[in-house]
Amino acid sequence: VQAGGLQGIPQPIARALANDPVTRKIPVIMVSSKSQETDRIWGMRQGAVDYLVKPVTPAQLVEKAQAALLTG
Repeated sequence: VQAGGLQGIPQPIARALANDPVTRKIPVIMVSSKSQETDRIWGMRQGAVDYLVKPVTPAQLVEKAQAALLTG
């Protein structure tokens, strides 16, 4: 997962949120340009509840966010 000049930053954040008792219920949805199945699996292992491949429409993101909030 890359974030402009912040390459590698989202994974530790997702992992930290998932491992902290105070924030573990905050759903993390990763949005990436990486489309390989191994990338998706890796993102999910970092604590993401979903993994979307760019380009993502606002409607797709809202749908995934609503689903994450309902199931979380």
